[in-house]
Amino acid sequence: MERLIQIIFLILVNISVAACSSADYNNGEISDKEIAEIISRTTPVYNEYCSGCHESDIKEFSNGNFIHGKNPESIYQSIAEGRNSGEMPSFKDAFSDAQIKDMVITILHSANTLDNFDLKLSGTDSEVYESRHFNFKLKKVIDEISSPWGMAFLPEGGFLVTDKSGELYRVNKLNQKIKIKGVPSVKYRSQGGLMDVELHPNFKENGFIYLSFTAFDKNDDDLTTTAVSRYKLIDDELREEKQIFIALPFVDSGVHFGSRLEFDDDGYLYITIGDRGQRDTHPQDLSTYPGKVHRVNDDGTIPSDNPYVNNNTAISSIYSYGHRNPQGMRKNPNTGEIWTHEHGPRGGDEINIIKPGLNYGWPVISYGINYSGTKFTELTEKEGMEQPFHYWTPSIAPSGMEFVKGDIYPGWEGDLLVGSLSFRFLGLYEIEGDKLVREERLLMDMGRVRNVKQGPDGYIYVAFEDPGIIYKIVPIND
Repeated sequence: MERLIQIIFLILVNISVAACSSADYNNGEISDKEIAEIISRTTPVYNEYCSGCHESDIKEFSNGNFIHGKNPESIYQSIAEGRNSGEMPSFKDAFSDAQIKDMVITILHSANTLDNFDLKLSGTDSEVYESRHFNFKLKKVIDEISSPWGMAFLPEGGFLVTDKSGELYRVNKLNQKIKIKGVPSVKYRSQGGLMDVELHPNFKENGFIYLSFTAFDKNDDDLTTTAVSRYKLIDDELREEKQIFIALPFVDSGVHFGSRLEFDDDGYLYITIGDRGQRDTHPQDLSTYPGKVHRVNDDGTIPSDNPYVNNNTAISSIYSYGHRNPQGMRKNPNTGEIWTHEHGPRGGDEINIIKPGLNYGWPVISYGINYSGTKFTELTEKEGMEQPFHYWTPSIAPSGMEFVKGDIYPGWEGDLLVGSLSFRFLGLYEIEGDKLVREERLLMDMGRVRNVKQGPDGYIYVAFEDPGIIYKIVPIND
């Protein structure tokens, strides 16, 4: 009986996917009408092609005999990835993600268990957004999260997302949020909390993930700093914690933690640390951690070719210095270079291409001024200090950074995406040589854009905060 159900299910999928419209899980509970529409498409197919062998109708699934689990994710896994070394083949290349989700709804409803799970349908929001090259809509992926700060896509599908308030979630292929256990205690105050998340380049083999977060002194939790820990992600739980970096000492400040994480092509991990609000003390001082980009091995040890590894008066993890508060960092897929952007004061936000041992000038040179309108420096350039690749005046308060790849977004290939917190837009920047030659502001006034990432499915995901929502950008012709 159990094997027969599998065979019938495979026939049902093969015949019906071409005829059924695609459902996508997300916001708004599935109505009776929507369920009826899905079942009305699948039932005739079942009756015509399956009932002769099965001697029943689709309600036979109500017996609840599922070999590999009856929850939505298990059923989805069976269809998408297959089972038993190919005895049940994988259909992820044959059917779209949405088509497989349609079948999950059908199976669960037939088993009378659909109401047991928080499955939702969403469609695309009705509003059409314009860009210079094409129009697009947004699909809501998840909501009800305070501040989605970091995102990391999982090889088996779905992604991890940090909430700055201190929670880590796995968002599965069905767009359900699963809370991850074992998350470190963080100091959620002002700009601090649970920040970035990054997968090890060999995550599929070792299961390692990295979190950056605001750590605090156990004797005085007003004293904080940025720390990075490595974990193994096993069964939605973080295990085997190893702290690989901490920017000592603890400081009584709630600002400028930096905290972005990025691996380069050689497997080195880069960590941004802001100046902690002490611009005149740390950024130009190689004996302190703040105001720097650091580079470490995947276990926290120091690479032998770091620029200051043989300097007894310098922190050996420092890779570059003279930074204010870098909250965007991404490897350029075309060059392998590490790009960052950082907050200036009033004006002077910067994009920089990070090179070993270079001084990026803060606060000796800057295109910004004090928030009060007064100047803290007369210099915008100085010998021995790097000019930014690009700067914004007035400040846009950049956060999140991504290079567009692939062919889903025609005309955007190779462009740079940067979120704006203060002006509340997603910036699209065309790059020619060593310049940004065009800016297009997308999604104006929808909210503070905290992060932007392109997933392995080729789609761009944009995270807004307060309230926290993650959307997927879908071209109209897609």
